[in-house]
Amino acid sequence: MHMEMRSLTRAEAEIMKILWQLGKAFVKDILAQMADPKPAYTTVATFVRILEKKEMVAHKTYGNTHEYYPLVSEADYRKHEAKQLVENYFENSVTSLVSFFLNDSALTESDLDDLAAFIEKKRARK
Repeated sequence: MHMEMRSLTRAEAEIMKILWQLGKAFVKDILAQMADPKPAYTTVATFVRILEKKEMVAHKTYGNTHEYYPLVSEADYRKHEAKQLVENYFENSVTSLVSFFLNDSALTESDLDDLAAFIEKKRARK
């Protein structure tokens, strides 16, 4: 990446999810994928240009229209956001983050089994 990756607003993230799903798209294609009530075409175009300034997307020009594509993968963005979450809210401790989720009463027995299996698999690889 060219510059430090920045977190996205909710609207920017919605557009990026669509671009990650489609791979490349014109503004009208992005708009078509958005939930109702849909924003104005110009609003989407403005957000896409902001994403371009943030170096999250780039475009190819066809006549007077632009086809946009992601410069950052969804996996890389997820890593960035997870790192920011751990740094900003859990004193840089993954253990604190996991403890927070483990203490969440919404976790089911199945969730706990899946987490335990994941940890065992990680241990076996080391």
